[in-house]
Order: sequence, then C-alpha cells, then structure tokens
Amino acid sequence: MSKLPVVVIAGRPNVGKSTLFNRLVGRRQALVSDMPGVTRDRKEGEAKLRGRQVRIIDTAGLEEAAPDTLFGRMRASSESAVGQADLVLFCIDARAGVTPADAHFAAWLRKQNKPVLLIANKAEGAAATAEALEAYSLGLGTPLALSAEHGEGIAHLMGEIADRLPEEVRASKARVLEDEEENERPAGPLRMAIVGRPNAGKSTLLNRLLGEERMITGPEPGLTRDSISVMLEDEHGPIQLVDTAGLRRKARIDQPLERMSVSASIEALKMAEVVVLTLDATLGVHEQDLQIARLIEREGRACVLALNKWDAVEDRTATRKAISDRLEISLAQMRGIPVVTFSALTGAGLHKLLPTVRRAYEIWNSRVTTGELNRWFEEMLERHAPPLVDGKRLKLRYMTQAKSRPPTFILFGTRAEMLPDAYKRYLVNGLRETFHLPGTPIRLQLRGTKNPYVESK
Repeated sequence: MSKLPVVVIAGRPNVGKSTLFNRLVGRRQALVSDMPGVTRDRKEGEAKLRGRQVRIIDTAGLEEAAPDTLFGRMRASSESAVGQADLVLFCIDARAGVTPADAHFAAWLRKQNKPVLLIANKAEGAAATAEALEAYSLGLGTPLALSAEHGEGIAHLMGEIADRLPEEVRASKARVLEDEEENERPAGPLRMAIVGRPNAGKSTLLNRLLGEERMITGPEPGLTRDSISVMLEDEHGPIQLVDTAGLRRKARIDQPLERMSVSASIEALKMAEVVVLTLDATLGVHEQDLQIARLIEREGRACVLALNKWDAVEDRTATRKAISDRLEISLAQMRGIPVVTFSALTGAGLHKLLPTVRRAYEIWNSRVTTGELNRWFEEMLERHAPPLVDGKRLKLRYMTQAKSRPPTFILFGTRAEMLPDAYKRYLVNGLRETFHLPGTPIRLQLRGTKNPYVESK
C-alpha cells in the first residue's frame, strides 16, 4: 500500500473539525452534530487537493483530562495522530475567539516540530473574519479564516495544504507514483465490517488486528459512535476494516446522535463483502444478535460469527453447544455459518479469524457450472418430486447460476413461480450441502414458462 501524505485536523471540541473533514474528503463521511465531543475515534479519508492525493485524519477534541478517563484516552488518540502528521490543521472557533484551551494546545503543538496551518473556522461574515485575527496571538502564523459549514474559503485551504506539505513527502509520493506505473495496479482490498451489540469488544478486536491502540476502548458501552475505516494487510493482500457503533434494538434508540451512529453502522454493513458479527461469548446469543445476522443475510453479505471473550467462558463445551443449537433453530437460512472463538484482549485464538474471513469470502464468490448444477438438479427431482399445486404437478426444467456475491440461482419451469417455500428450502439446503456453501446467503429465483397454447385474456 502506498504511503500518502497525512494531514491531521486537531483542536478542542465543537470547533467544526468533522465538518471540515467532510468538506475536504468531498462527502459526508464523519458524523456531525451540535453536541460537543461527537468524534471519539480517529476518522480517515482520502482527498485530492490541487492534484495531490492526501490522507485526511479527523480527531477527537483535545481536552485536559486524566489519562485513565474516556476524555484522557480520546486525547491520547488525537496526540498519536498528530505524531503521524505531515501537516496539522489546528482549528479554533472564530466566533468564540481564542480560549484558554486553544492557547494551551497551541503551545503544545509548537513543541511537536510539525508544520501547522491555523484555521479560524465558523468565520461567516465580516465580523467573524475580524475576530479571527485574534488567533495571531497563538503564535502559529497567519490564521486562515473560513466557514466549513458554508464552504467559504475551502478552495483556498486546499491550495494552502498542497503548498505546505514537506518536500520529502512530495518526493516520496513521486517515487510511489513511478513504482505504480511500472507495476500492475493491485486488486481492491477485501471489505470487512465488524458489527455487533454495544460492548461486545469490536474496537478491542480491531486494535488487536492492527497491533496498535487505534480505537478508543474501555468498560463504557457505546464508545464507538461513527464507522471507522482502516487498512490492514495479511499474506493474501489488503483488507479494509470498518469498526462500527454497537447496534441496539430500535425501541431503545431515542437520541438523534445514536440514530445517526446506527445508520452509519448499517451503511457500513451494506458496503462490506464479509461481515464479522462479534458476540460476547459469556452472554451467549442474544435476540438482537440474531436480528443483526438476519440483516446480514437480507443484504446478501458473507458472515463470520466471532465469539469474543472466550477466555472468560467457564464451560466452553456447553457454551459452544448452546450457541450452535440456537443458530440451528433461529438462523437456518445461514446454516453452517463459520464460528471463531478468541479473546481480543489477550489475542488468544485470534490467528484463526482472518483465514476464516478469507474462506467465507471465497464461498461467497463461488460459481457452479450449469452442467454440474443440472446433474445435481435431476437427482434432487428424482429423490423428491415437485409437489402438486391446484391438483397439478409443477414441471421444473433446469437451473443456472445467474451470479455470485452471494450465489444466486435461477430455476426455470412451468408455473415455477408457484413453488412452495418448503420445496425451495429443500433445494437451497441441497445446494448448500452438495456444493459446499456453508454459512453464505443463497438466492433462488423462480422463472415460469408461458404456455403458448393458452390465450392471454
């Protein structure tokens, strides 16, 4: 994966960092709310600024707090992002003027030996622009007055970012571009989303896979509010990991911010190719876990069931059997779903997860030849003939696979569209067993043939 120049947006809470991030990446990627402290984890996106591809990182608000508190962990994450930056965009609220917190963190930034571009955001109108001049006192150079919400000054900012990136980054980027011209363009990454109920250990899992404290974690449920995308590479190639906010029952969601978080999680699930449904193994399978699994099946995504906190399970045999029985009864449409047990906190057993994800992805992409499919289909018809409908037996003729991702088959025959659900399940289960398609959604579409001797009315 090529290394892009990194631009980090930093500042105290509620100065418009996420709104500015969305403007720069060109889409509404980060959650935005009037409530301060919405952003907790670093949000990354790519942007093309004056012809230069850069990586933009949105961070949590910088606040004074004890290291072991939530706000302390958020600040540590933001400071870690600043440490990776090639350029820092330090944002203040022009309408509020320079606050003691702004002055404190500006002093800290001056000691980091990082190029800093001072942004006076929310500078709508002449009065706010004049107030932005107060930011000279921060000692970070000339403030750039703009309004991220209204798009004022964004074009100028993009040019300033491109001009201020260090020369060595430009040279490195030029070498990367030369290398890409010489080599064949790599295939896109496997898209994997981590979903589940709050406090199942999704962010701890992502941190363990990355080998760094990338996400804010802790005992508090619901820490992750936005869907956070990061890149990982295993021996088979790149994987785009997306950590999501916990999904609760609709009846329990009453805050607008949580509704936005849930919408972002569902959107990430829909965009994924493989979804890792993470459960707290000490609690077993909850009804909400099954609802999430059914959503994954409806969206046609490959799924891996991840049983986290396995090290805390006392009777593992009984727990595994109880979970398998519950899945067999309540999730028959995804029979054979792969299950991985591990501890995200210690890393025990985690080496099995990515190979299982890769295998689920291969099954999701499976194709069956038409000849092989119809030989199987004839055997299925001989074993159990199609049922009678309105006193007449359905004449099923042949099958073909229309597409993969997920495997989708079309069944042709006279009045095939009237096939009962029980017989469709018989065929789907046969497809799953014979062609080794465990756990993946299977689509069976029915196409009736028109009788040419029957006059249409």
